[in-house]
Amino acid sequence: MEWINAIGEAVDFIEAHLTEDITINDVADHVYISPFYFHKGFSMLCGYSLGEYIRNRRLSLAGAELLTSDISILELAMKYRYDSPDSFSRAFSRFHGLSPAAARKEKAMLKTFAPLKLTISLKGGYVMDYRITKKESFTVLAASREFRYDNAQQEIPAYWKEHYASGNGAYVCGMFGINIDPQMGNETFEYLIADVYHPAADIPKGFSVRTIPAFTWAVFPCKGAMPQALQDVNTKLFSEWLPSLKEYEFAAGYCVEMYDAADKYPKGIQDENYYTEIWIPVKKK
Repeated sequence: MEWINAIGEAVDFIEAHLTEDITINDVADHVYISPFYFHKGFSMLCGYSLGEYIRNRRLSLAGAELLTSDISILELAMKYRYDSPDSFSRAFSRFHGLSPAAARKEKAMLKTFAPLKLTISLKGGYVMDYRITKKESFTVLAASREFRYDNAQQEIPAYWKEHYASGNGAYVCGMFGINIDPQMGNETFEYLIADVYHPAADIPKGFSVRTIPAFTWAVFPCKGAMPQALQDVNTKLFSEWLPSLKEYEFAAGYCVEMYDAADKYPKGIQDENYYTEIWIPVKKK
């Protein structure tokens, strides 16, 4: 329940500050959850990244104000935190389907995007498989890139495609996808596409060797075609496991996805038995 309540409080905070400069850090600090995990949990529970939610709410309110007041387009752009009327008009057009000037001239019907209202429903008998296990530190050979939390959901899959398209899969197959934000308070985090490092091997240009610290991990098995199986477990992790969690809490700004070798399965990663895991570092409360 604590996690669900935190999301509700975050939505109230966002609504009260939509015309101000607010960041994921501001929202996460308000509910006492690290930005690293807050962003992931918000996206899983709500279906939008935090940045998308704030942007859609601002454009929804801007559209309503455009039609019901004499405020100028420049004033609207500034009020809803756009750098210029041009950037506001482009965002407005993408969201509403026509420019602010055309919407006002035609008195057009515009889209609305209502504030989130979280409800809790009781579901019977679901058991989420996981295990708590201690792992020693391990070293990986990795390709790495920094991402902003707000656009990571779209950019990380593109990063994987780029990794293979460039031929880098010959050096790192991608046994792991690893999120790292040691401070758990940044607006960006590092993402690794990684394999276990073998010390005798050369380090290819553009790659690095990284050590993942020893932790106690909550390990969640995922079975089924990608990416749906992994997304389903991630959603249940934040919507069902975390709200009922009494004994443990997050320990550090790491999240590991472990992928089995695709060639072990007749249909590769689309096989109904394809296996992956999600690792979350935890500690006793």
